Amino acid sequence: MAWWKAWVEQEGVTVKGSSHFNPDPDAETLYKAMKGIGTNEQAITDVLTRRSNMQRQQIAKSFKAQFGKDLTETLKSELSGKFERLIVALMYPPHRYEAKELHDAMKGSRDDVSGFVDPGLALQDAQDLYAAGEKIRGTDEMKFITILCTRSATHLLRVFEEYEKIANKSIEDSIKSETHGSLEEAMLTVVKCTRNLHSYFAERLYYAMKGAGTRDGTLIRNIVSRSEIDLNLIKCQFNKMYGQTLSSMIMGDTSGDYKNALLSLVGSDP
Repeated sequence: MAWWKAWVEQEGVTVKGSSHFNPDPDAETLYKAMKGIGTNEQAITDVLTRRSNMQRQQIAKSFKAQFGKDLTETLKSELSGKFERLIVALMYPPHRYEAKELHDAMKGSRDDVSGFVDPGLALQDAQDLYAAGEKIRGTDEMKFITILCTRSATHLLRVFEEYEKIANKSIEDSIKSETHGSLEEAMLTVVKCTRNLHSYFAERLYYAMKGAGTRDGTLIRNIVSRSEIDLNLIKCQFNKMYGQTLSSMIMGDTSGDYKNALLSLVGSDP
């Protein structure tokens, strides 16, 4: 289980799925939407953006059983562009989209998800980080990776406090001085995400759309992955940080069926 699962709040979910779910009529609706000449993109959006990922997997099984075709491959053949990219993303199992870029690069499980923090272990971890970086010439990068990628968020918050007392500088400053390149970026991502998860994702979404062009991969990945976790909470943080709603920025930066599907996943404004 991903480490932030301990933080899941029902109020944060934008896609809750259908309470009276039956995969067979949904599969039939999708089949009819793609049968013959032309495609009913709105029907596809209405079904797939309003079902949970677990329900989508059941729809795919029903589609295969009823019509002898793979649903994802059929969607790929009938759709195109950014809309196709978004809809296909919805069809993958959650683990493909739960992980941030960091966790795609560094596989690791986090312990202590209950929120309990052992002060002694937190202090020891802080001392180990200091000994692995500031205290020596060079850096024991594996020690940094091990602690940052195998401890819970609540534990790491205590570690960062203890570290600052020992080193007289923040863990971020030490990472910047002791590492560089992709490793530095990965470690800073862990720290930033730990300190404020919702701010992190709000920022990711904002900069995916800010300025010329849109980073559609980032936009799709973050909306799809957080829609069944905490997207409502991210939306609230987005509004606080940038003075506009996530929906309004999507409306101004995207168009067509792609825009409609994103808005359906994001849900109503906070």
